[in-house]
Amino acid sequence: MIINQANLTTIYHALNTVFNAAFAGAPTFYEEVAMVVQSNGRLNDYKFMLQFPMLKEWIGDRQIQSLAASTFQIENKDYEATVEIDRNDVEDDQVGLYHPIVAELGRAAKQHPDFLLATLMSEGFSTPCYDGKNFFASDHPVGEGTRSNYGVGSDVAWFLLDNTRAIRPFIFQYRSQPQLVRQDRDDDEHNFMRKKIRYGVQYRGAVGFGLWQLAYASRSTLNATNYAAARASMMQLTNDEGVPLGVRPNLLVVPPSLEAQAKDVLMAELAGVAGEGTKTNIWRGTAELLVVPWLT
Repeated sequence: MIINQANLTTIYHALNTVFNAAFAGAPTFYEEVAMVVQSNGRLNDYKFMLQFPMLKEWIGDRQIQSLAASTFQIENKDYEATVEIDRNDVEDDQVGLYHPIVAELGRAAKQHPDFLLATLMSEGFSTPCYDGKNFFASDHPVGEGTRSNYGVGSDVAWFLLDNTRAIRPFIFQYRSQPQLVRQDRDDDEHNFMRKKIRYGVQYRGAVGFGLWQLAYASRSTLNATNYAAARASMMQLTNDEGVPLGVRPNLLVVPPSLEAQAKDVLMAELAGVAGEGTKTNIWRGTAELLVVPWLT
């Protein structure tokens, strides 16, 4: 192939088609656990989320719920991945050899929010959220007391979420969508000096914690007893005035190592009870199961 800008543009369009097809076909879960928000600047402020809006009987004047004065901001970050193609491979019509790696770029770009959210969930035990407590903590301030969304233990962590609301336990915001870009001009230094043509993917975005009330994490053994305790803890949450929030846990999130235990809790028809044989599994179908490969 003659290497000129017209042919290089044709190659880019072909690779972009491969990238977009892989991007469109890659499965993701971030929409299930995160509120997806388009960002229009360097950061977003989510102070509107610092309280649950609740209706009450209208007696006299409206009782205004002012937004908290404090800020709750998530700043966008830049993400990228880059590959190089040898100029000789272009000249020898061997660009097709690079289609799999470009397709992998598309898959990785689509699933990158999944990876970021899995990392964020794991960091929730040691990273504060808007109330100054770790996102998963046993002492979140509520009214004059505290409430917990953390089951203490030493086992592998698992998570129970309520994703039935417009607001979710986590946030994924995007400033720009992933796109395939190129450096293929003859006057690019790496092309001139090293005979390399570069293609890369880039986008801007960020993840952050939403409402801790909609997520529960446990390091206790994943079994029916601890699953029931997690559900009860979430469903009994109230606002500062003691009014139930109506939390409805419906998604159990586990790493691959807990898939079997999770299926036993949520899918088995019968449940074993020590010393009592078996009985109907009352927790069957009470939540969907999500196995996340990036959780450990």
